[in-house]
Amino acid sequence: MESHRIVSREQWTAARKELLAQEKELTRARDRLSAARRELPWVKVEKAYVFATPQGAKTLADLFEGRSQLIVQHFMWLTDQGQGCPGCSFLADHVDAANMHLKHHDVSIVAIARAPLAELDAYRRRMGWRFAFASSLGSDFNFDYHVSFTKEELASGKVYYNYQMTDASIGELPGTSVFYKDASGDIYHTYSDYARGGEEVLSAYMLLDTTPKGRNETRSMGWMRRHDEYEDAENRASCCAGPPANASQPISA
Repeated sequence: MESHRIVSREQWTAARKELLAQEKELTRARDRLSAARRELPWVKVEKAYVFATPQGAKTLADLFEGRSQLIVQHFMWLTDQGQGCPGCSFLADHVDAANMHLKHHDVSIVAIARAPLAELDAYRRRMGWRFAFASSLGSDFNFDYHVSFTKEELASGKVYYNYQMTDASIGELPGTSVFYKDASGDIYHTYSDYARGGEEVLSAYMLLDTTPKGRNETRSMGWMRRHDEYEDAENRASCCAGPPANASQPISA
């Protein structure tokens, strides 16, 4: 950083305008990509999925909470640790602020994890998240959407992830899926992304990308911790508003 090029204000402005042209092209390319995403064909969801929630058993249709669009964060659960993976927790830290707007624009969002409900809800409370969580334990949901893998798949050395066969590593991997429910109640799978596909929703990364040091990491998310695991006392407090202290029931988005 100490050897970085130093120029006059006029030279900086000229260089910045060159970069601005590239940024505008990226914005236009993102708009084209978003339009193409919306034009993808849909697949009707025929299987009846049931999830465990603090409010009782819910179907996939119930998770829409009266809206026509549903975003599902496939939340990786570390069974051996009894807590969510740091990366999925990092993404979840970004949801509540967006959700106050999404739910007023016909979109519901829920994190679904293959985890015991009691452990999952305790972790949600520990993190202070308000948006909805559901357990898919006992359901095929995670397997059908290719974020959880059977022992046989792992033993074979290959799993189907991010639309291709890839080397097996762990029993769960991250992703996001989107669904639409029409007026008759039929549900359609419209979109899924995996691996780095959902990175643009991580506003912390987008902010870091504007700074001189950028992401400053030797491996993806290698620097990041669960927000209550940073060393300073301020960050050990919840990053989110969290449920009211006297709440007797978990809050659903």
